[in-house]
Amino acid sequence: MKRVAVYCGSSSGASPAYIEGAVALGQELVKRGISLVYGGASVGVMGAVADTVLQGNGQVIGVMPQLLIDREIAHQGLSEMYVVDNMHERKAKMAELADAFIVLPGGPGTMEEFFEVFTWAQIGIHQKPIGLLNVNQYYDPLTTFFNHMMKEQFLQEKYHAMLIVEPSPEELLNRFEIYQAPSVKSYNK
Repeated sequence: MKRVAVYCGSSSGASPAYIEGAVALGQELVKRGISLVYGGASVGVMGAVADTVLQGNGQVIGVMPQLLIDREIAHQGLSEMYVVDNMHERKAKMAELADAFIVLPGGPGTMEEFFEVFTWAQIGIHQKPIGLLNVNQYYDPLTTFFNHMMKEQFLQEKYHAMLIVEPSPEELLNRFEIYQAPSVKSYNK
């Protein structure tokens, strides 16, 4: 695993734990020699994880639409910045560059990115691990909802098992190392 895409908020959140979680993840990526691929912002949880990797002399690759660069939130000190035309291209480029996906706390945009790569894994577009870094139990309601989806038979157990949830970056990345993708979803009986 050479590069991990991290989806997260451009806000800092209500608790200092969210920035602390981003810093801890950034430190663990540097320790393991893993490059960060992220949305390219200098603010919030996004900025914290990028700054931490850069401070540790790690590689940080940003992917940002020109629209957001024009709003002056682009990080100026990245190893590399891909400028794309829109959010769809941003997600596709991040997925292309990454060997795995980590979701830190964030809002609707973060959830949209997570659900897209999760769905892509389910239908076999990629076989990369996806993990929720459950900082401050932020993702407990989402994991409860995933359990509900499985119980109500809208999510098969083998796809439910794709969701890796851990409270620490070390545990999450350790589980990534042993991840085995499930068979591709089929509608044939």
